[in-house]
Amino acid sequence: MRKMVQPMRESSVHWVQGWLDGVRHCPSPNVGVRPEHACIDLIVVHAISLPPGIYGTDCVERLFTNTLDWDAHPYFQTLRGLEVSAHFFIARCGHITQFASLAARAWHAGVSQWRGRDNCNNDSVGIELEGQDGDSFTPAQYAQLTLLCHALMQVCPIAHIAGHEHIAPGRKTDPGSGFDWAGFERQLAQPHIAFPPHGISASK
Repeated sequence: MRKMVQPMRESSVHWVQGWLDGVRHCPSPNVGVRPEHACIDLIVVHAISLPPGIYGTDCVERLFTNTLDWDAHPYFQTLRGLEVSAHFFIARCGHITQFASLAARAWHAGVSQWRGRDNCNNDSVGIELEGQDGDSFTPAQYAQLTLLCHALMQVCPIAHIAGHEHIAPGRKTDPGSGFDWAGFERQLAQPHIAFPPHGISASK
């Protein structure tokens, strides 16, 4: 039976060797070593659901741990053999699962470029939201994403937050038009963080 973990609370933030205490841990084998002296200053927001648009399954976890049954759904054939991961996954209910230590190079960004640097896997934290392009996200997800970003700022010099669509334009479109960047930026309330050129940042 899957261990249920309560949504993270700001008072419970504690890190142990790159793992956030108080959230569910499910280590993925799809990680590597970050380059020496990597400056982890970027958070990349993604959206994923498997099958697409179907929520509440364990298929994302199975994908990230290489245990997905490729024959369980026709869409999974397009993913056959794919080895990917992210540092965190936030379900629609707000529950957080961590798949990789912050010290590890998770495989979430692919070919990418942001703030003048290529290969964003090297120096970023990948956060997947359960959802899909064009769909909205839940208040619980925004609340937990905000708390998670604040927790990351305690241990990493976070200076940038962007979507997968921004670091890999033309190749990726998530989290998509349903993600409220302006609202999230207001909720985060960290004026030193650079956001993509939209939302309230665009008018600064």
